[in-house]
Amino acid sequence: MKVIFLQNVPKAGKRHDIKEVNDGYAINFLLPKKLVKIATNSFISEFKKNQEKSLKETEERQKKLIENLEKIRGEGVVIKSKTNELGHLFSGIHKKEILEALKKQFQIEIKEENIILEKIIKEVGEFEIPILLDDKKYLKKYFFKLKIIN
Repeated sequence: MKVIFLQNVPKAGKRHDIKEVNDGYAINFLLPKKLVKIATNSFISEFKKNQEKSLKETEERQKKLIENLEKIRGEGVVIKSKTNELGHLFSGIHKKEILEALKKQFQIEIKEENIILEKIIKEVGEFEIPILLDDKKYLKKYFFKLKIIN
């Protein structure tokens, strides 16, 4: 049975792949979990149009993101947080706090999955926060400075 994958399925197919799979696997597993759709000619043509549209939207979003990141490259995002005497934060800084600060200080909206934060920030200082673009084929990382102050 020819299907179009709507999500990544390990060892079967990636999102947007059109593949031939066993009928039983498709009927009993993939279709009930809405991981695939049956690949009819009309659905394939509609799917390709939507895919092209989504690629254009992704490119536009990336261009806007790059422009916004270029604006704040020299400047840093500042987050105020309470600390103890040793300079450790009472509550750590997560991706959500960074996103809120970007939005509040620079009116920049970034998806949470684009921010690469290896661990929660728990102390005062300056940090370089990498941003990964949506289009994984480029794998370009952009950085901005994050200042945590008391």
